[in-house]
Amino acid sequence: MATAQSSRTVIALAALAFALPAHASADAVTMWSINANRAANATCIGPSGNGLYEARLYAMVHIAIHDAVNAIERRSRPYAYDAQTVSHASFDAAVARAARDVLLDIIGRLPADCMGTGQATVEADYTAALAAIPPGPSRTAGLQVGRSAARAVLRLRQNDGADQPLVDPDFPQGTRPGEYRFTPDVPFVFLPGWGRVTPFVLKHAAQFRPEPPYDVRSRKYAADVHEVQALGGDDTTTPSTRSADQTEIGRFWLESSPQAWNRLARTVSAAQALEPWENARLFALLNAAMADGYIASWDTKFHYLFWRPVTAIRLGDTDGNPLTIGDATWTPLQLTYPMPDYDSGHAVQGGVAAEILKRFFGADDVSFTACSFTLLPGSTCSDPGAIYRSYSSFSQAAEENSLSRIYVGIHFRKAVDEGERHGRRIAGRAVRRFFQPVH
Repeated sequence: MATAQSSRTVIALAALAFALPAHASADAVTMWSINANRAANATCIGPSGNGLYEARLYAMVHIAIHDAVNAIERRSRPYAYDAQTVSHASFDAAVARAARDVLLDIIGRLPADCMGTGQATVEADYTAALAAIPPGPSRTAGLQVGRSAARAVLRLRQNDGADQPLVDPDFPQGTRPGEYRFTPDVPFVFLPGWGRVTPFVLKHAAQFRPEPPYDVRSRKYAADVHEVQALGGDDTTTPSTRSADQTEIGRFWLESSPQAWNRLARTVSAAQALEPWENARLFALLNAAMADGYIASWDTKFHYLFWRPVTAIRLGDTDGNPLTIGDATWTPLQLTYPMPDYDSGHAVQGGVAAEILKRFFGADDVSFTACSFTLLPGSTCSDPGAIYRSYSSFSQAAEENSLSRIYVGIHFRKAVDEGERHGRRIAGRAVRRFFQPVH
């Protein structure tokens, strides 16, 4: 815990990924953050299935929660539901109904095989939440507030462009050096139109679009190729100079960014003993900005259409750069995801989250340890032998998150460096312009 003698807070995640310290168990906001994670997993879009849908889901849930509790007592500016205060309404009932209604509506519209399981998970969590709230006028008023907040958010996002095909096997591929083409064993691109989804906090998706990637004939590009070529191999088909720690970092951060950073935020929130209204603002900021991180990154990716390392390395002898050497069998540690390299959406997410947390808590140098669900079996959050990695700041975690994409062989350094900066700019706008405290 923070003391007068130290500006640092040392935080440890619980061994079970969705557990909270006992003193935080009564906070409905963090509990419904956990429930939303659980619902995403049950719906098969988490923990590493579809971060784009997942981020939008969490953003809408937490905006509805934020607006519901601010209708009970105005602490910060509402986003979609600006209502008169209902001071006698139950906070917990408002949060539960707002989250439940948004989750059920969105999950019911997803092209997911596990939709029924996801909705059943939400209803079970909602039933448990209501059982803990005494019946009466306060609960009834809270449920009404939550329902109204959910309706306002769902109405606002009704035609936001998120209803589109998951994959496009007919997407036109490039032919010249540097131009994106399908990666090995994945004959399609994933959600190529996501950059056209209406943002939550940005004016438009291209507002902070980074500068172009390196020219494939440049020395800087060649240096990036050499780095990922040396470090990113699978150590089976392709030897790697990656250290054991770098391999662990690569696997550690494969987990869904929305889940990993929300779990981290819950831990920091508990250690800082945030009030429920503070949590409502924190999680609305975090998730709205992270949702825009994906929207903005997809805009960037499909604007520049830059090829992935696996393509670049296998075609290295034909790229027009005398400093690169091709390897027709080069294989990365992680199967390359089916979308262009630049910029890295994963790095954008880390940049967004770290900057939101830094600005919200007023300090970057917050120490914590974290676990992951994508380490090898026996080492994940839910295992007795869970591995924890330690960080001395939010920025350090974001940097390691970015570098992980080089270590698994799926991004160039330029993509992760620019991605992280991109995310920080998105977060800065979110904090300056949305969910501002009213006092």
